[in-house]
Amino acid sequence: MDVFTCAGCGAELTAPLSRVALPVHTHHGGWEELHPPLMEPGTYAVDPQPSGPPWRLWDEIGEAGAAGQGVYAPVYSVSFGARDRIVIAPGDSRGMALVLDKCEGYCRGVDGRAGPNLACVACGRAVATRMDDCGLWQTVWLEPDAVHRLPSGLRAGPPPDWADLEHPEHRVPPVDPDGWWSRRWEAAVGVALAHLVAVSEGCPVRLPAGPVAELLGAAVSRYLPAGPAAKSVGLAGPGVPAPRPRPDVLLVPRHPLTGEPWRPPGDEEAVVVVPLDSGVWAYLVHPGETSPLPATGRLPEGVLRDDYASAPGPWYPLLPHHRAFTDTLVRMPAMRSPWLRAYYEQGPGPH
Repeated sequence: MDVFTCAGCGAELTAPLSRVALPVHTHHGGWEELHPPLMEPGTYAVDPQPSGPPWRLWDEIGEAGAAGQGVYAPVYSVSFGARDRIVIAPGDSRGMALVLDKCEGYCRGVDGRAGPNLACVACGRAVATRMDDCGLWQTVWLEPDAVHRLPSGLRAGPPPDWADLEHPEHRVPPVDPDGWWSRRWEAAVGVALAHLVAVSEGCPVRLPAGPVAELLGAAVSRYLPAGPAAKSVGLAGPGVPAPRPRPDVLLVPRHPLTGEPWRPPGDEEAVVVVPLDSGVWAYLVHPGETSPLPATGRLPEGVLRDDYASAPGPWYPLLPHHRAFTDTLVRMPAMRSPWLRAYYEQGPGPH
C-alpha cells in the first residue's frame, strides 16, 4: 500500500491506499445532482490525461495544439492541466485544509475552477483540489508535482485482477435504489459506445440477445444506423469464451487495476474489442437474481417477507451520457479518419 506525502515538508496527506484503475465515469456525472465519492475507501487512481485548469480555447490553440493534449477534433476548450493527477476519496485525505478564497463552485459545493484549494496544514503548500459540487463525483485530486508517493509499510492484499469480476459485489446494477438509471452505467455506456462507433466504420451493428440487447439496444439505435450487413457484437472476457462463430466485435471488460481491455489469449492482435467498465460487464455476464418474488406459486403459509418491495424501474430506455460519448470520441486518434470526423461534425447522436 502507498501513502502520499507533501513534497515540501514530507507530512503525510493520505491514509494508506491501494491503486486501482481510473473509473470511466470519473469526469461524467448527472447535472444538478449531488453525487457520492468516486473512489472506494482505501483506493486511489491516476488520470494520465491532462485535466482541470488552465483551459484554452480551441480557436486559440488550433488543431496541432489540441492534438498535443490528446484532443483530435474541435471542442470549445482544451485542458492544459497536469497529467497524472491522483484521485482519492475525500475521507482518505489527511493533514489538509481548505484555501477559502479558492472554493468557488456552481451552487452546492466547490468545483475546482480556481485550481488547488487544499493546502498542507504543516507547511501551507497547495497540494490538492477538493471537488464536490452538483454534477461532480466527490473527489480529492492530488497534484503530481506537489506530493510524493511512498510505501506505507502496511501489507496490502493481492492487487485487483480478472478474478475480482467473479465476485457478486463487483457487479454494478443498471438501476439505482431510487429507481433511476445508474449514472455510472450512463457514463460507461457513453464511453463504450464511442469505441463501438469508431470500430463500426459507420456500419450497423447487431447486438446479442439478452441483457446486452435489452440494456444497450436503445443507445446503439440512436447513435448508429440501422440496416442490413450489420457487424455482429458478442460478449467475451475472463471465464466467458468468445462465441462461435467469432463476432466481428467483442464487448470485453477493462482490467480493474490497469484499465486495459481484456483480449482473447492467442489472437490478441486480430480481434476487435470494445472495452466496458468492469462492473457493468460483470453485470451483463452475470445479472444474478432480478426479482425478490418467487418465479411461480406463492410463499408458504406462515412465511413473512422481510425485504422491501423493489423500486419501479425508469420510464425511459437507458441512454448514454452524451458528454462521456463525445469526450471519448474526440480523444481517439481514429478521429483523424475522414468518415469518423464527418460523423462527429454532423453531430453525434440520433441521425
